[in-house]
Amino acid sequence: MKKVLLLKFGELFLKGKNKKDFENLLIDNIKYKLSEFNFKLTFPMGRIIISDYDEFEEDLIVNKLTTVFGLIGVSKATELSADVEEIFNYVSQIKISGTFRINAKRADKKFPLSSMDLEKQLGGVVLENNKDAQVDLHTPKTYINVEVRFNNLCYIYYETIKCAGGLPLGSAGKALLLLSGGIDSPVAGYLMAKRGLKLEAVHFHSYPYTSEQAKEKVITLGKKLCKYCDEIKLHIVSFTKIQEQIHMNCDPEYMITIMRRIMMRIAEKICNKNELGAIITGESLGQVASQTMQSINVTNSVVSLPVFRPVIAFDKEDIVEIAENIGTFETSILPYEDCCTVFLPKYPVIKPTIKKAEYQEKFLDIDMLVEEALNSQEEIVLTNN
Repeated sequence: MKKVLLLKFGELFLKGKNKKDFENLLIDNIKYKLSEFNFKLTFPMGRIIISDYDEFEEDLIVNKLTTVFGLIGVSKATELSADVEEIFNYVSQIKISGTFRINAKRADKKFPLSSMDLEKQLGGVVLENNKDAQVDLHTPKTYINVEVRFNNLCYIYYETIKCAGGLPLGSAGKALLLLSGGIDSPVAGYLMAKRGLKLEAVHFHSYPYTSEQAKEKVITLGKKLCKYCDEIKLHIVSFTKIQEQIHMNCDPEYMITIMRRIMMRIAEKICNKNELGAIITGESLGQVASQTMQSINVTNSVVSLPVFRPVIAFDKEDIVEIAENIGTFETSILPYEDCCTVFLPKYPVIKPTIKKAEYQEKFLDIDMLVEEALNSQEEIVLTNN
């Protein structure tokens, strides 16, 4: 009998012939996340077991596991032999008061008692040894979970702590996040990482119009995302000259549209150089002028890569809630400007057209501006440490 952590995964069981690839990647990600600890990992069918760890570090380990994409839950469990007498003896020592329910799962059909029989008989044992206990199958105060697995072992635990869910980080490839200092883009990155994408990020910095504090704010946001994404390469691109040229040469109402189109061109070139398969933005439909259906179409037209917008249909309240849950909100609302606030026109175009945007761009040397911006970039590898 010993203490273990019982790890549960979600969507992986839906996978077909490549299921093993997802499982192996998940195990690698768990080992990476727990690299500072000593432990043993085993993988009996349907569960991942962490054992032989320092019990004083148990809460720290659990906290790390809750941030692993692909896991849906972790339980602090007791591991026993799948022996009827040993299981009943352990349950007879459980002390509880109030309502309870036994949830039994008999994965190993060789075990002599069915799941239902196990629930009934163990419930009787609990009642016999706890005079203040009472069975409640609907809203019990305490759940006692009993799992008999294929490895001839039994696991007993009370609660399952929710984990990040989704798919293992890296299982869907790699993509580039347009990371501003706002609320939306970190949430967008988190949501796509949850679907298995490993992230790099690009931030457009307009010093001296934007401050060094604004740059540090974005670096902090990237580090907070690393709690879930492990490591992010951040590309910091100088956007000052581009904005000055747009301000001097283009119709004011088209300034944001042209700016966004150049950002997308730069992002695509970074993707191509770093073998990244998509661009991620935090755009939400209709939130601002640059996020109307027409604006998004005009912006998309300059790139050939997929552009993922995971918060496109979210209300601001939905985005804020996720930002608070992942720990980015307080940093995002710090009052440091980003490049999107520089030379902001009074009346930006809401329904731009590709034809008019292309006409405005004739007054700029787009290729030169993009190349100079790429040559200016600073690369920083961010971690959560």
